[in-house]
Amino acid sequence: MAISLQKGQKVDLTKGRAGLSSITVGLGWDPVSSGKPKGLLGGLFGGGSTPSIDCDASVILLDKNEKLTNKNNLIYFGNKTSGDGSVKHTGDNTTGDGDGDDEQVIVDLNRVSPSIEKLVFVVNIYACVQRKQDFGMIQNAFIRLVDNSNGQELIHFNLTDNYAGLTSLFVGEIYRHNGEWKFNAIGDGTKDTSISEIANKYA
Repeated sequence: MAISLQKGQKVDLTKGRAGLSSITVGLGWDPVSSGKPKGLLGGLFGGGSTPSIDCDASVILLDKNEKLTNKNNLIYFGNKTSGDGSVKHTGDNTTGDGDGDDEQVIVDLNRVSPSIEKLVFVVNIYACVQRKQDFGMIQNAFIRLVDNSNGQELIHFNLTDNYAGLTSLFVGEIYRHNGEWKFNAIGDGTKDTSISEIANKYA
């Protein structure tokens, strides 16, 4: 049974699970339903020419100083596999429509380079400035971790804060602690407008 986390909670991943290595990190979200097309939101979600909201999930692999030292350690739709092969993005979902995970990242914990201390999972809105979109237009955002050896969901974290006016979400992070891997439920929003802007925080 999955552990449902609240914002700020931390939980062990590998402690007590000696065989855990390959996991799927699923991230999901839905556009806010606007009912009948009306005004700005009507144009956004039907009956207008404004494009649907394109959220992009990314992973930033950081060293012990919390620095991004290699461009191959920024995993997103334009670079789907980390330099060490431990992290693989399965592809871009441009609408957020449908149930379940909208984007997935496969992580092999045993293959993560010893130089990497933390994997930060973020979601940003593509072309948010041009499209005048923010996370107030998104609902039901979540992150979940699944053990690929048996399909068991280990962790589920629903993001329930009000993110209106914010354009990027720091969803959660997997990090090393005393020789084990742990997960931290973050759930913080920022006004970063692109994955490059987010990555520059760690340069």
